[in-house]
Amino acid sequence: MSGGGANGEAAVGSDGPRQKGKATPDTLKVGCIAWVIKDGEPRRAEILSIKETKSGRQFYCNFDNFNKRLDEWVPVARIDFEKDVEWPNPDKDKQKENKSKKSSSVPKKSQPSKKAQKKVAVSKREQSVASEEQTPHPWTEFVESQTPKTAGAGEDLDSKVNASLEIGGTPGVGPDEMELDEDEIPADAAKKQREERAPSFSREDEIEKLRTSGSMTQNPAEISRIRNISKVEFGRHVLFPWYFSPYPEAFSQEDQIFICEFCLSYYGDLKSFVRHRNKCTLQHPPGNEIYRDDFVSFFEIDGRRQRTWCRNLCLLSKMFLDHKTLYYDVDPFLFYVMTTRDDRGCHLIGYFSKEKESTDGYNVACILTLPQYQRKGYGRLLIQFSYELSKIEGKLGSPEKPLSDLGLLSYRQYWSENIVDYLLTFSEKEEKCTIEGIASYLAMTTQDVEHTLQALRMQVYHKGEHKIVIPDKLIKQREKSKLKQKRLIDADRIQWKPPVFTASSRTWGW
Repeated sequence: MSGGGANGEAAVGSDGPRQKGKATPDTLKVGCIAWVIKDGEPRRAEILSIKETKSGRQFYCNFDNFNKRLDEWVPVARIDFEKDVEWPNPDKDKQKENKSKKSSSVPKKSQPSKKAQKKVAVSKREQSVASEEQTPHPWTEFVESQTPKTAGAGEDLDSKVNASLEIGGTPGVGPDEMELDEDEIPADAAKKQREERAPSFSREDEIEKLRTSGSMTQNPAEISRIRNISKVEFGRHVLFPWYFSPYPEAFSQEDQIFICEFCLSYYGDLKSFVRHRNKCTLQHPPGNEIYRDDFVSFFEIDGRRQRTWCRNLCLLSKMFLDHKTLYYDVDPFLFYVMTTRDDRGCHLIGYFSKEKESTDGYNVACILTLPQYQRKGYGRLLIQFSYELSKIEGKLGSPEKPLSDLGLLSYRQYWSENIVDYLLTFSEKEEKCTIEGIASYLAMTTQDVEHTLQALRMQVYHKGEHKIVIPDKLIKQREKSKLKQKRLIDADRIQWKPPVFTASSRTWGW
């Protein structure tokens, strides 16, 4: 779960020497680095925000060398005031103020529009993907990788490449895979460009834009870093959010909020929530059940017909998705919700949404498995179900980019396993296989197929021809993973036809 600086270096407070001294709960301010108890151990943490709740003052802490998903609001009792606190560097604060003043004084004409920036980013991403696809690995590299080696470097490389096929493991993700729309430029230069491009926003303006538009992209360094909800009671589970979600401002003052697991209505106090549960009659998502087996059910929900429920679902999912940008305009989307059943009703596991009419051919706009059900194979079922729907539609599908880090790992694993299984059937038949054939059979785009082949080093150039090969280690790992039991979607149980929408039903109908 470590997500800080490389080689164990400090991830917070590494901007230069800081003054140290004693602090009290009243003098501790934003930017200070204090020692906070986490998992029974004192750890360095930067104070990113402070708020007053009904239980008292709380501090939002970013822990040293920890992923930001593990940031949390902590009470005063968890902060060790006996140790010295590192105070913010005043020189750095002055530099920030000067930068903000300069950026605000730049005339609007010199700043490129967001649409122009987006077009440039898309074109650069397409160029980088195209150049990567046109450079397959040479045949000699493949032959060398197949021969046994005593050196550890080659083995490490193969183990990293093939790690995505191991069930239950966490595949390694390179920097170009984690951020799909970042250019291949040095980190310092990229950071400098982002700072120059980013417009200056006041704290009040940022809060207002986050709450009204639902966008997390105005100023990533400000409010979107601060998780506003500390704890959520959702059915039989207690959830600890990872990211900011634009719930009403009053809910940020609560120590815990309550969400009905059936209608997804949210409440700030237990008394109101209990009163609602006694009156709520909904026992499943408000849509058509299009799939059922012994384990799960899938419901299709139209965002235009069930606006309130779908908006509540988006608010819930935003607490666990960093890249989600829309939560209010749900009319153009269909939501496919996966549930598990018992005597009390259908309990939400996860969902994916898709546009009613996607100009880019995406079959998934947003996908999430709730934290209490992660690492249990449910994410794979969601991905498989989205591709089964694409097969029924007769289209090639791909998830909307950029993917989150966990989403990219899940898709990489799904793509890898299915492509390897398909190629093994071709090797038995001794027939020729093409990238277009793989894409057509698996309902994947040719770009996703070729990107996966490149990542697994399965595409080589030999005697003037591009060839697809399967390394022996991939075959062995795939046979080993097949021994583990997996839940799969039975395509014959899907009761669904592609919906047809008029122009008015795809947008606001007011």
